[in-house]
Amino acid sequence: MTSSFFLSGLSRRGLFRRLAFALVAATGLWQGAAHCENARAVAAPTQDEAPGIGHVEKAVLAGGCFWGVQGVFEHVQGVEHVVSGYAGGTAETAHYETVGGGRTGHAESVEVTFDPTQVSYGTLLQIFLSVAHDPTEVNRQGPDSGTQYRSAIFPATEEQQRVAQAYIAELGAGHAFGAPIATRIETNAHFYPAEDYHQDFLALHPATPYIVVNDLPKVAQLKRLFPTRYREQPVLLTTATGH
Repeated sequence: MTSSFFLSGLSRRGLFRRLAFALVAATGLWQGAAHCENARAVAAPTQDEAPGIGHVEKAVLAGGCFWGVQGVFEHVQGVEHVVSGYAGGTAETAHYETVGGGRTGHAESVEVTFDPTQVSYGTLLQIFLSVAHDPTEVNRQGPDSGTQYRSAIFPATEEQQRVAQAYIAELGAGHAFGAPIATRIETNAHFYPAEDYHQDFLALHPATPYIVVNDLPKVAQLKRLFPTRYREQPVLLTTATGH
């Protein structure tokens, strides 16, 4: 992604709106800071996937703007690469400007490719619910609102669905958060990669005001709360794919 391409991307209605929120929306600034102050390492799931011999598995998660969620998981040990994209709708509507209208069924999501012999699916869910976003928010995260910013888990297998359902129920019963968990578990959804200019956004543009306010603190909380899971150098999609 070149600087000129990034600047041309800023002219896009959705990108401009998102960056402007970080600069002028006092509510958004407060909400971004509030989530980071309230981040907590919730207990690990008591039920997890059975250990296997495979070294490649995928998890699809939605927790607000995909820039920050992708940025967090790129710093997790055992993750091979992370793709920003859309899940919950159809291929025809899996485009940033269309999804931004909030009527496609899509959520901004990430597809995490990981080695289950190094990090389990349950551990990824623990990090997702602890630091990647606020799972008590309904159809919003920080300055962004709409169903496309909902909190959701898209299980790829029946085993992932079993683990996710049990974990959400367990945390809810234990009142792990100060409010009900809003995270939805949505099955039979397809993941569609987002446009190239969204990929590795946090790593490539760390000085962007939106990233500074809303997303870099999440990476800092990952390092603080999950030091044994954190790696300093992110694994970037552009490096993993050779593009």
